[in-house]
Amino acid sequence: MRIPIIAGNWKMNMTISQGIDLVNKIKDITLKTDVEVVVCTPFTALMDIKRAIGDTKLKLAAQNMHWEEGGAYTGEVSPVMLKDIGIDYVILGHSERRQYFGESDDDVNKKVKSAIKYNIRPIICVGETLEEREQGQAEEKVKSQILKALDGVEKKDTADVVIAYEPIWAIGTGKTASSKDANNMIAYIRNIIMEKYGDEAFDKVRIQYGGSVKPGNATEIINQPDIDGALVGGASLKADDFIKIINF
Repeated sequence: MRIPIIAGNWKMNMTISQGIDLVNKIKDITLKTDVEVVVCTPFTALMDIKRAIGDTKLKLAAQNMHWEEGGAYTGEVSPVMLKDIGIDYVILGHSERRQYFGESDDDVNKKVKSAIKYNIRPIICVGETLEEREQGQAEEKVKSQILKALDGVEKKDTADVVIAYEPIWAIGTGKTASSKDANNMIAYIRNIIMEKYGDEAFDKVRIQYGGSVKPGNATEIINQPDIDGALVGGASLKADDFIKIINF
């Protein structure tokens, strides 16, 4: 049975003190044993948030990383550095990284393989634009992103991979894919995994939905049969809202 994963992506928000305060409120609740909760913080807060999490069930994620373990890459952070902090997950290929910073599918693939090498679980983001959806190209776009991201990834490593389906037109816009549309796309993604890796990976790979997830729509979305949780943006910055989503 796949355990739902609820990940809060803080993006470029939260000072260290604000982040610690938020985590302290989240970790004080009784977390469901059948839900995995992850906070995805800016690089500046990772070490302090790791200390604040302590020995609770909360997991920690970075929002990006370079694929090399070190070198002349000013401003970048390596998987070795992240592993030294003790992070559990890393978000890779978020549409904002692709759109604003020019990350390519090849970049994402190198990062995915590097994360797996260093035992950091990748949360791989995929999703189509509104134009691509309206032109009937959504499935083609998502399939291409997934196959390129997983190129060279071995079957034995897929159990640690999380895929986040985030239609680009729903990120930060207040618009949300209908629960039926989201489930249909995630079922399609699951079939791509089965075609590439077989039934075992089909059963194990967790696939989240992301895109304006809020307390008001989380239950309907996450309870769809093929959706294994949510990658939450703005609502993860408010303890009360995030806790309601966790307890969907």
